[in-house]
Amino acid sequence: MQSIRELENLLLPAEEQPPFADGGKGLRIVVLRQFRFHRSLCIELYDAGTTHAGKIKNPLSLVSASDAALFTTDPDALLFYTSISRFQNQPTAGKTAADIRALKTIIKNPLGLRFFVHDPEVSENISAASLTEVQAGAILHKVVLLVNKQGAFYQALPQLHIGEEALHPQQVQVKFDFFVLHKGLLHLAPDLSVVKLLQYFSTRQKLEVHEKQFDAFNNQVLAKLEARVEVVHTYIEAATEKQIAEAGLNGAQERIIYLSDLGQYVIINPVMRYGSIEVPIRSKKAVYLPDARGRMMAMQRDEKAEDNFLGFMIRQHSLFYEQMEDGLTCFYLHRDRFLDEAWFLDAFEAWRTAGISIFGFNQLKGNKLNANKASISVHVLSGLNWFNTKLGVRFGKQNASLKQLQQSVRNKSRFVQLDDGTLGILPDAWVERMSQFFFAAEIVGDDLVTPRSQFDTLSQLYQEEELDDEVKTAIKTYREKLDNLEAIEPVTVPKALKAHLRNYQLQGLSWLHFLNEQGFGGVLADDMGLGKTLQVIAFMLLLQEGGKKETHLVVVPTSLLFNWKAELARFAPTLQVLTHHGADRNKDIKLFDNYDVVLTSYGTLLSDISYLRRYPFGYVFLDESQQIKNIGSQRYHAARLLQSRNRLAITGTPIENNTLDLYAQISFVNPGLLGNKQYFRDVYSTPIDRFGESRRAAELQQKVTPFILRRTKEAVAQELPDKTEQVLYCPMGEAQRAVYEAYEAELRDYLEGKMQDEILRNSIHVLRGLTQLRQICNDPRLLKADQLQGQGSAKIEALMEQIDSKAGQHKILVFSQFVSMLDLLRAELERSGIGYAYLTGATRNREAAVDQFQNDPKTRVFLLSLKAGGTGLNLTAASYVYLVDPWWNPAVEAQAIDRAYRLGQHKNVQAIRLICPGTVEEKMMLLQEDKKALSAELVQTGADFFGSMTKEDWQEVLGGK
Repeated sequence: MQSIRELENLLLPAEEQPPFADGGKGLRIVVLRQFRFHRSLCIELYDAGTTHAGKIKNPLSLVSASDAALFTTDPDALLFYTSISRFQNQPTAGKTAADIRALKTIIKNPLGLRFFVHDPEVSENISAASLTEVQAGAILHKVVLLVNKQGAFYQALPQLHIGEEALHPQQVQVKFDFFVLHKGLLHLAPDLSVVKLLQYFSTRQKLEVHEKQFDAFNNQVLAKLEARVEVVHTYIEAATEKQIAEAGLNGAQERIIYLSDLGQYVIINPVMRYGSIEVPIRSKKAVYLPDARGRMMAMQRDEKAEDNFLGFMIRQHSLFYEQMEDGLTCFYLHRDRFLDEAWFLDAFEAWRTAGISIFGFNQLKGNKLNANKASISVHVLSGLNWFNTKLGVRFGKQNASLKQLQQSVRNKSRFVQLDDGTLGILPDAWVERMSQFFFAAEIVGDDLVTPRSQFDTLSQLYQEEELDDEVKTAIKTYREKLDNLEAIEPVTVPKALKAHLRNYQLQGLSWLHFLNEQGFGGVLADDMGLGKTLQVIAFMLLLQEGGKKETHLVVVPTSLLFNWKAELARFAPTLQVLTHHGADRNKDIKLFDNYDVVLTSYGTLLSDISYLRRYPFGYVFLDESQQIKNIGSQRYHAARLLQSRNRLAITGTPIENNTLDLYAQISFVNPGLLGNKQYFRDVYSTPIDRFGESRRAAELQQKVTPFILRRTKEAVAQELPDKTEQVLYCPMGEAQRAVYEAYEAELRDYLEGKMQDEILRNSIHVLRGLTQLRQICNDPRLLKADQLQGQGSAKIEALMEQIDSKAGQHKILVFSQFVSMLDLLRAELERSGIGYAYLTGATRNREAAVDQFQNDPKTRVFLLSLKAGGTGLNLTAASYVYLVDPWWNPAVEAQAIDRAYRLGQHKNVQAIRLICPGTVEEKMMLLQEDKKALSAELVQTGADFFGSMTKEDWQEVLGGK
């Protein structure tokens, strides 16, 4: 059996110190030595113990620099260890610029370690006795090669400037080719040129070249050394001020930067020009030039000016400071840093401002960028119906056109194509700003034109100093008046209007007038029953009084055509109205010139848009404008194609499903206010409808509120009568009309052959005939005749439109004399998923039906037979009452309406009678209004009603002569 100690050895690794620890020895040192079988430099790390005097002692433990690098997060330490690892295990490595860079990192000694040099004469192995401590010094920044003339020979003598001393390499110790050891300080050769000089002169006192070979030696060797080593030709005399003046060199020096390619890098070479001679400021090159007699003279470089130039360059990029130790005569940046990150733009601007000339930029491989930073100016002026933005973008001498800018920002690119073939670079912040400029405006000539309706957007897009004073005043005025109706000056009610306007209706008229004056479209979104149609008709008369001859287009659902025609005739008889509808409509749009108002339906608009779009209307009014809420529908696109000076949407429900409903209507009345469909969906619709973002909702509200006027019945309740009654005309379709006319002709023929007393004796027959006509007005299916199935019902269609638009916010009573009509409506409500209660004479639990309607929030509609719902009920939850088939007796109708308006009711009740125009329903209604004797006090029964009717009355009711 194995012991625990044996198992420990078999299963557990030996404990080892992590490379960042000192192993308990107390000191980590750097050792410089030569590889045993090569003369190349080896640099290693050791952990060593120390004596009380601080001297190192054996044993010394070798530390892997590569492993140590893995256990540090300090960038300086990481670079230090990595540099040492380069010399720890590469005995055959050559001398390269990368070696010099690594040695510069080591000589800086960022970790403050102690340095030692190994002496193999003491011991081939590393031990405390074989190591001599040295101080990590600095870099040999100044190495001079003196060139003298001795008879027929030129002599070159090196000088190493260390402190105040100028030393020959043989006066110091050259260690490992790279270093000079002098007075215990270790100095590093700055580049490979100096390394070569140290190697050469460490065994030679001087270098001699015969004068016959000197020119070649000067051109091929010394000229190249001058980049790194200061070469001084002592035999050439310094130029006098007179000689400098004669050579034209006493003027100001010129600072130049040359750019060139080197692989994936851009070389940046700063040069000082002295007359015709250019000197890289990082080189050691002396300036020699011939005097007036052709003799060479030495001109002193302006060290102060060059140092200032060099300091200026170093400040342009953080890497330039690091590159000062490379020993190169230039700086360099990767193309990605220089071009793609557009570093050069700020640098070029700084260089030009400092008076520095730049050459070579356009010659950089694959470079099409413009070398100039964008100069951008913005000024917003006030136009007639627009705000005009002067947007100027200039790159040097090149101006970017608005279309070029728009194309760039639309592609989310900061590069803009210029006429000279170069690409200007836009600042990132301006790409975003300009995208908003172009989103809110369109290009007209050399300006960006923004509709005045976007005044609020304008103030958000542009800074205060970019707005002209007139623009600021206009924005302030719009805000004050559109945010507060009271601030809009009331208009005078048109004289031709045959109606009295309530106060809120006058405000609405004044609001419409203000929008018209400013060229804004709008949405009149008052609750149903507040007189939107009346306000619009009054506005039409106001426009007419203005003296400008215009034809306005009113687009309505087919079911409302007759209502509009009747209301126009009632309230504005001076307006000439054309109903553009039906199979026999005249399609010559020139006829429109003869009318003030053209009425048409959405269906007809869609059918005739090919030529309706060509007529320049004054206004286009869309009633029940939620009909265009689907922005993908043909109705929406047809409406957008219409030409008009301005537009108005009329609706009681601007939003039925989601914010896209609102977008469709706003984009019709004020195109561009909310951007294109995708923008609106991304910025507003999805965040608001799907995620309920309140910030986006508030932002959208701020944009659209000035152009939507919505008053609820609750808000203006004090101005409303307790009960408001109106008529909803429901024109019958062709099939339904044909059935009606057949039955009407039959009853009319019957009456024509009868005397007055015979009609009274046969009143039952007449009543049955009238009842059949009323049933046909409701729905021909009520006659229970198979051949009349599927003839359509104008009333059901119109009523369902009304219920769909109102059931979400209001409760509704629907009365009919015919239970079979209620059953048809019941089926329609179930098909639409609208909750309802149902009460007829056959209903046993009346209280349950009433309670359901009054208290169940899901029950939106109450279907009641006129007799069953006429007494004993209190239905105060309802805001709307629909009388599907008007009763002969107004008192019975009044009772039905009063079911909704009872003691304790806080709502204003809207009662709507559904009437088929051109039928017995409409004619009886008009006859009731004329016959004062048929008031509620006198007319109590159907018999009294029939008794009051003459044969002539019947002929008029039934369309007779």
